[in-house]
Amino acid sequence: MIKETLKFSTLCLVGSLIFATNVANVNAATISDDKISGEYSVAGITLSLDQYYDFTSDASRIDSTEAITKPLSFTSALTEDNQEANQDEQKKAKEIKSKYENIGIAVVDNHLNIRNKPGENEKIIGKLPKNAGCKIYKVNKDGWAKIKSGKVTGYVMSSFLATGEKASELAENVGSQVATVKDTATLRVREEKNKNSTTLTLVPEGEELEVKQVYDDWVKVTIDQDTGYVAKDYVSISYELDKAVSVQEDVEGETDTSNGVTTVRSSMISYAKQFLGNPYVWGGTSLTHGTDCSGFVMSIYSHFGYSISRTSRAQSTNGITINASNVRPGDLVFYGSGSGINHVAMYIGGGQVIHASNPRTGIKISAMYYRTPLKAVRIIND
Repeated sequence: MIKETLKFSTLCLVGSLIFATNVANVNAATISDDKISGEYSVAGITLSLDQYYDFTSDASRIDSTEAITKPLSFTSALTEDNQEANQDEQKKAKEIKSKYENIGIAVVDNHLNIRNKPGENEKIIGKLPKNAGCKIYKVNKDGWAKIKSGKVTGYVMSSFLATGEKASELAENVGSQVATVKDTATLRVREEKNKNSTTLTLVPEGEELEVKQVYDDWVKVTIDQDTGYVAKDYVSISYELDKAVSVQEDVEGETDTSNGVTTVRSSMISYAKQFLGNPYVWGGTSLTHGTDCSGFVMSIYSHFGYSISRTSRAQSTNGITINASNVRPGDLVFYGSGSGINHVAMYIGGGQVIHASNPRTGIKISAMYYRTPLKAVRIIND
């Protein structure tokens, strides 16, 4: 029976290798290496959005030189895997807990409102997403907890927080491994884990990327819905819980029409911020129950009477193309990787964008240059 199983597994592996080799032959959009050289020696991340991107074919090679030379002990392998998994989970929980003096984790379906004072009628200043972590300062007699998460300090109902051992157990399951860019102004995200591979995008120092796998010299990461590799020497890896998102960031000069922020633009940004922390769902268009990046901006624009295309790539052909230095709140900023444009965000002023990023973070605010923009478009002609 074991021989039959090994025989079947071997056939499956061979099939997988053939499939992977075929899939790897894709056209990749590249950032011109004569303008950007080295793994990290880029003087700032502000690049011209007028730059054209060449499409080149980059085939991947798969080496299959190892063979099974002795029978496998399935029970032993499973036991070792389970032990390693348990150790990893315990390490994760311990590291996360060490970051908080008194940890609390949001136990909600969507997000937990953070208010400036204890009370259901007080002003909402932030949102604590599902499974996000916080430091608990104190809990008053009415059950309101004063917390801090990310850059937000305020009050939530303590009944919606897991604490103590329950928080530790939950942290094992919901904590994410994150790579934070360090020791360089910008870092390349590459298509494959080698320095000759296509550069998919650039990310600035301090940007956090979700880790998918750690290798000797490289780290496989995700950024929005893209996957790539970064040099391990230029990231610090840690386990983190999601953080609160603030709803108090003001659009620079949003009532000053001389700065290019008209009433409709100001209203659009305020409306978009209402949905911070709401879920990302691929193919979705619901601002409350789940949307993807293009569905998010399409629904925001639709609320104000503007009709734009459904996908990010199609949206990039709407309106008029503008330079990055000329973006105004409400304009659209587009990002992409090997296959071209595949992500869109809305500029909100102050060098920031709001977007539906990925299933882990949902709708969030990021720096406009959290990755390299490919294009900017103006829809509102005012």
